[in-house]
Amino acid sequence: MTQSFPSGFVWGTATSAYQIEGAAGEDGRGESIWDRFSATPGRVTGSATGAVACDHYHRYREDVRLMRDLGAGAYRFSVAWPRVLPEGCGRVNTAGLDFYDRLVDELLANGIEPFVTLYHWDLPQPLEDRGGWPVRETVDAFAEYTGVVAARLGDRVRHWITQNEPWVAAWLGYGLGHDAPGRASEADAVAAGHHLLLAHGRALEILRAALPAARIGITLDLIPMHPLTPADRDVAAAAEADAERNLWFLEPVLRGAYPRKALGRLGPHLPPGADGDLEAISRPIDFLGVNYYRRNLAWADPATGRVAFAEVEGPDVTGNGWEVYPDGLYELLLRLHEDYGAPLLYVTENGAAYPDVRGAAGIDDARRIAYLERHLAAVGRALDAGVDVGGYFVWSLLDNFEWAQGYSQRFGIVYVDFGTLERIPKASYFWYRDVVTAHRAPAAVTGGPAGSG
Repeated sequence: MTQSFPSGFVWGTATSAYQIEGAAGEDGRGESIWDRFSATPGRVTGSATGAVACDHYHRYREDVRLMRDLGAGAYRFSVAWPRVLPEGCGRVNTAGLDFYDRLVDELLANGIEPFVTLYHWDLPQPLEDRGGWPVRETVDAFAEYTGVVAARLGDRVRHWITQNEPWVAAWLGYGLGHDAPGRASEADAVAAGHHLLLAHGRALEILRAALPAARIGITLDLIPMHPLTPADRDVAAAAEADAERNLWFLEPVLRGAYPRKALGRLGPHLPPGADGDLEAISRPIDFLGVNYYRRNLAWADPATGRVAFAEVEGPDVTGNGWEVYPDGLYELLLRLHEDYGAPLLYVTENGAAYPDVRGAAGIDDARRIAYLERHLAAVGRALDAGVDVGGYFVWSLLDNFEWAQGYSQRFGIVYVDFGTLERIPKASYFWYRDVVTAHRAPAAVTGGPAGSG
């Protein structure tokens, strides 16, 4: 690679708890919405569940060694809420917190900075049974959970992400029924999305008070919306899709208001008192996490009068059918910088699924290498344009449970044999190691109180 990256640029990898941990019924962990959803026939490809996944719960030391050998300076992972508070609130499961204690200590001992995500979609099922994210009480439970985790890990964890991809949690989980908990109600999706953002604001306040030197942000999945054709109707469709998909979550966080373009259709579903929550939602953050995988091509469907999206075909798509479009990452980072004055940005997820095959000589995933190289080049272009990008996290360290697609999609730079749970680094792992070695200056990682060093 010819791009240059600034000193202190963070090179990392990312995972999430339900996708890799396994041990779903061990050491007092409670049931999550994904346990219930994946156990429901017809919901997940191959009837797969995360009950074992990559067994990271027992093999975390091996996985940390893989990160160390990769040269990664940071690891983004999520805490499983039902492992800490099995009922969602109230009783604390000490054994669950002990696991994250051990993981954080292992990371720091190997020179790897932990970036902790508090919510990556594994809502405790008892909270869903009482209404889930569409009800305000779930925000109170999340605030309690935040305080418990901060009290245990805050002396060593300096970087916190409150929420991961609230659009997905709200719309795929409550609006379209594609993900857990499997509801299909637009009203529920809008209410859930608002409460996810309010939970972010409440968590930010709690973390600020408990850990004043911590760096705190939120991760949004943002998709550039391009019109399929130059026709006015398609340009308008792309703008509408942008407002409902991106700005509906971005603008409350950065501007303290929902976008006017989307309020007419979605506003009536906002819960009572939503306007009064915007001050909390828009408290200043230290960084914004950006998850980027693709763009969407929007068009106006005359048959329905609604926005539709074109399927992209051809050789430059990933194994799960997503267009490879690195220019979209550059466009997105530049837009956040120029139009929103966004704070420090991290690319907290970027990667691709391909049907990797294990051969006698290992796993040659040349297409993934090309994907990562092109997207890192887009980050380099954004840096050259003056965008403050602090780091890049490959999704994902390991092949894992890919939500409703089960184990049919492999995103990892490390191959996992799901029969034996053996880990085999792919060619992309060694490529990324070489990139990190060439670009990353050694950075001291401290195990002391948050903000020390």
